[in-house]
Amino acid sequence: MDDTSNGTYLTLDGFVELHKYRYLYFMIMFVMYIPIISCNSTIICLIWIHKTLHEPMYIFIAALLLNSVFYSTNIYPKLLADFLSGKETVAYPLCLFQAFIYYSLAASEFLLLTAMSYDRYVSICKPLQYPAIMRKTTVILLLVLAWLVPLCELTVSAVLYANMKICSFTLKGIFCNNSIYSIQCVRSVTLAIYGVFMLLNMVLFPLLFILFTYTRILIISYRSSKTVRRKAAQTCLPHLLVLINFSCFITYDIIIVRLESDFAKTVRLIMILQMILYHPLFNPIIYGLQMKEIAKHLKRLFSQVKSH
Repeated sequence: MDDTSNGTYLTLDGFVELHKYRYLYFMIMFVMYIPIISCNSTIICLIWIHKTLHEPMYIFIAALLLNSVFYSTNIYPKLLADFLSGKETVAYPLCLFQAFIYYSLAASEFLLLTAMSYDRYVSICKPLQYPAIMRKTTVILLLVLAWLVPLCELTVSAVLYANMKICSFTLKGIFCNNSIYSIQCVRSVTLAIYGVFMLLNMVLFPLLFILFTYTRILIISYRSSKTVRRKAAQTCLPHLLVLINFSCFITYDIIIVRLESDFAKTVRLIMILQMILYHPLFNPIIYGLQMKEIAKHLKRLFSQVKSH
């Protein structure tokens, strides 16, 4: 059998007794997928409709939530189809494509969070220069780079994976992610080095930049008035919560999976489910509750729905 042909199928061995609980899994995933799409889409539409929210900060939030919609749609429809069919297999080329989209969107989230931290840094530390720095063209450029850079870098990785020979046909997961690394016949040094390059370029350096901007924001806020401190807390706290939450899951996905830690299947399943259930719903809840302007428009929307 040609390992890289379209006829190669991989078994996803991440679920606990899929055939026994597949309808329960289906209901859990379906019930979660609907609010993930609706909550994220609602806030995106509010930001799109209301001109008062056409500011860089809210545009970056909309982009982040749109990223969550793509992130979930890359995973959920395939899972739901698997539950209904009772199959736990995926064609190798489709598996590579899913992993490519998954990590492209994950890296884009880090870069979008980096753009948001830069926006907050300029707003709080250089308020007089803010209109000149955060112009419409700057915002568009940051958004394009946040999505384009990961796509370009991960295309190289996808090509390298597509040309490798595989000897194992079982993935320890419920969808295609970093576990593809473990099915190679011979571990590729080129892939390992390039993986470190991508990790530095799309995760570590953005995190260091975010830490730098927030250190500056904390210093400026501490020296400023209560109004400035309140503004910093209101706009920066949601960003930090989302960053910490996402960083924890990505750390698990990249480091633990790559090191092939001998976790029980149930523990692995719980961790993976948190990544795809909890995180995409966490973003809209945090921004919807913590961002005063968004919360105001949400309350108005709900009051209009109730009145009708």
